[in-house]
Amino acid sequence: MFQEHDIETPYGMLHVVIRGAPKGNKPAILTYHDVGLNHKLCFNSFFHNEDMQEITKHFVVCHVDAPGQQIGASQMPQGYQYPTMDQLAGMLPSVVQHFGFKSILGIGVGAGAYILAKFALIFPDLVEGLVLLNIDPNGKGWIDWATGKLSGFTSALPDTVLPHLFSQEELMNNTELVQSYRQQINNTVNQVNLQLFWNMYNSRRDLEMNRTGTIINPGKLSEAFKYFLQGMGYMPSASMTRLARSRTGQVSHTMEVSC
Repeated sequence: MFQEHDIETPYGMLHVVIRGAPKGNKPAILTYHDVGLNHKLCFNSFFHNEDMQEITKHFVVCHVDAPGQQIGASQMPQGYQYPTMDQLAGMLPSVVQHFGFKSILGIGVGAGAYILAKFALIFPDLVEGLVLLNIDPNGKGWIDWATGKLSGFTSALPDTVLPHLFSQEELMNNTELVQSYRQQINNTVNQVNLQLFWNMYNSRRDLEMNRTGTIINPGKLSEAFKYFLQGMGYMPSASMTRLARSRTGQVSHTMEVSC
């Protein structure tokens, strides 16, 4: 079961789909799709996977569609100023607040990965962790910008976006899949709205990340790497530091109450 919502934010309305219900104080899983797609095109097969369905039994899932990218979206009016990538990230606290989420676990692809990374940099207290796929943290140089402009003049919009979604090898060798995406992008995403999102993504700035944290506190990186290795089946007997800290805190709290 899912529920669709239109959330008012400081930078316009945002279409959101909620699956499940909040589970206590657990974070919500929040997804953000790539440019050229929407939450259905980007995440449907992933969330219908048997292993993923086992995970989602324990979490509420919040799918975010970038403005005007959802299926059946109305065309943006002439002169509409599409939100910048920073503003798209700035819309997400309104979603978190609207549903009463304490924090989120983010899954982002491409443009969505950039937006979630920007969100985490601006609002770190709202983010438990991120899974970022195909993220490009760098802004486009003027040569790339000019090449993209020229491609936009000579190619249909789906053909301009497809090289962003697929490698050259995939475009050449997986023609059936590419053609399927071409048709879906053309038929399910409003082309005017997509052009606005595409233009704004290509106008993004470099992500400004402060890298000194892991140097000053290498424990954070080593702990994350340990969980990564445990997830691959290695080091199954290694202690889970974060959980141990949590339990210690609970015991201390209980002792204080008992006294």
